[in-house]
Amino acid sequence: MEYRPELTTQQILCCSCGTTIPPNPTNMCINCIRNQVDITEGIPKHATICFCRNCDRYLQPPMLWVACQLESRELLALCLKKLKGLNKVRLVDAGFIWTEPHSKRIKLKLTIQKEVFTSTILQQIFEVEFVVSHQQCDDCAKVMAQNTWKAMVQVRQKVDHKRTFLYLEQLIIKHSAHKDTINIKECKDGLDFYYASRSHALKMVEFLSAITPLKSKASEQLISTDIHSGTSNYKFSYSVELVPICKDDLICLPPKIAKALGNISPLVICYRIGNSIHVMDVNSLAVSEVSTTAYWRTPFQALASVKQLVEYYVLDVEPCGPVRGKYVLADIQIARSQDVGRNNTTYFARSHLGGILNPGDSVLGYDIASSNFNNDSFDLLHRGSLPDVILIKKAYPAHRKRNKGRNWELRKLQMEEEEMAPRKQDQERIEQDYEMFLRDLEEDPELRSTVNLYKADKVKKQDDMAMVEETDSDFDEDEGFPEIQLDELLDNLKLDDGPDNEFDDDEENDDMMMD
Repeated sequence: MEYRPELTTQQILCCSCGTTIPPNPTNMCINCIRNQVDITEGIPKHATICFCRNCDRYLQPPMLWVACQLESRELLALCLKKLKGLNKVRLVDAGFIWTEPHSKRIKLKLTIQKEVFTSTILQQIFEVEFVVSHQQCDDCAKVMAQNTWKAMVQVRQKVDHKRTFLYLEQLIIKHSAHKDTINIKECKDGLDFYYASRSHALKMVEFLSAITPLKSKASEQLISTDIHSGTSNYKFSYSVELVPICKDDLICLPPKIAKALGNISPLVICYRIGNSIHVMDVNSLAVSEVSTTAYWRTPFQALASVKQLVEYYVLDVEPCGPVRGKYVLADIQIARSQDVGRNNTTYFARSHLGGILNPGDSVLGYDIASSNFNNDSFDLLHRGSLPDVILIKKAYPAHRKRNKGRNWELRKLQMEEEEMAPRKQDQERIEQDYEMFLRDLEEDPELRSTVNLYKADKVKKQDDMAMVEETDSDFDEDEGFPEIQLDELLDNLKLDDGPDNEFDDDEENDDMMMD
């Protein structure tokens, strides 16, 4: 019988408590090691997690809100990210400890390992408790905020002046189309209208489409979803782009559109803007309309705008016979106002203004002969058949010199200006556009019949000495000026306009107060 010696394990005594233990590098038992070393040090045992009750989402720092179910992997990952110090230990296991859903507590059971001494790895299990704190997310805060907008209409026009929006502002005031707006913001190329209801924004889009050619595009953005009722909250935006064509603009129609309009001459002027573009050939008084659909199918730009108008002096007027309403075709001999008395350069122009122009008057027109236009449709025209000048409207320079004050004024919408103040050059351009708009109202009775003019409270006093020095010839020079009659002006009543407050605050101070 073979002898087999019995193998016995060597035992040592713990250096701290004297308990018999197997040999290890620390010569200490497990309890003594745990008493001396805590591997959970630096890991918080209590933390707070933010929860939005409206949308059932948790806050993931710094600003991200994520939707997580209770005891889900997403919620577990979110809670572990809240614990600092886990990167210094090895996470072996993590799980949830059941708690009541209404207790506002989330408990985790974590198992971690860490090397405490040389070749000695200690494993420990501990609990972490999270307190659920209710906080409203940014999206829900916007929904719950007072006077927040739910629909917006962005009106834009890509032109280098503000005359269109100045006229549009007066039409909105006259028809009270702004009564449902909660805010109006002025932007670089247009206006933004904010509404509390989508139907009010659609009403504004319909109003704009009835007075000017445009194209609109609708978009929506999901703000929040109520999981309890299954309803969603959206914000709607309507982008409205106005045609970049204005009254008195010079237009060169594309050949396709000119042919569709009965072979009208491509070089025309825009004499009116309604829900379509009304154009006229000044050589034949032929008129036509470019519909909104036809324009956006083949869009085109204006060849020149009113800022390129040149002032001419009328030398002779000879009617040619054809008459269309207030327009009379005539051959007119003109000369540049700045050239009168310097040279003998004159031009002959066929114009539709034969009924209102007389020798000695001033007229504004486009200088075609000395202008260089960057337009493909214009390059297709034969230069020899083009007129030297196209006259647009009668001018009243003498009236402008002596008219230092107006006995009428316009009302303005209460709107929020841009965040960045305009530069000095832009501010001067805005003031020039407003002055040109006021002159258009003075000189065009048909235009001012579509807006409301109010009696001015304070009229700028004219210099009496300047009035004495004026000669009778100065008054006779603008004998046909269409003066604004008193019966055309409305009383500038200071009424309380309710929540809109579309007029200036200084007007409200003048309201009558009753005890």
